[in-house]
Amino acid sequence: MWRGQSTSVIIILMGVSGSGKTTVGRCLADVLDWCFIEGDDLHPRSNVAKMSQGIPLTDRDRGPWLTRLRDRLVDLRQQDKSAIVTCSALKRSYRQILRPHPNEAIQFVYLKGSVPLLKSRLHQRQGHFMKAGMLQSQLTTLEEPDDAIVIDIDTATRPKQVISDVLARLNLLPNAEAEG
Repeated sequence: MWRGQSTSVIIILMGVSGSGKTTVGRCLADVLDWCFIEGDDLHPRSNVAKMSQGIPLTDRDRGPWLTRLRDRLVDLRQQDKSAIVTCSALKRSYRQILRPHPNEAIQFVYLKGSVPLLKSRLHQRQGHFMKAGMLQSQLTTLEEPDDAIVIDIDTATRPKQVISDVLARLNLLPNAEAEG
């Protein structure tokens, strides 16, 4: 699908907290030699404070964050830079903000996992503002996409497996220097 494509491509790794978006995203960006954008870094301080206290975000809270993220995507496209972006993108309406034109070269990749796996990962994670107790609110909010590549993280349990699956499903070639 994208081999030999001369224009930029943006892949948005989406899913609930604990699905491995950041780990997989950083590795994919390295393997492809693309930019990496951690969507959580664009949250306003007020959002981070709420989540740190275990308070779920509302659509109103997420609005400025999604707008900031969309602005970054537009900048990348204008610079003709390909990127791996992480963003929960839980609702269809959020994904429409990020990709307002269906033919835009933005591909969502949904990292889907079972509740026990996600809980286990969140309990092991340290130093992140998103606490395990908030997983249920994300699962309740989640509208599973029908237009995304779905990667089952229960089957592809290691980041290398997930990365290989993403590369294969999107027909992407890794950067030869990053591989060797």
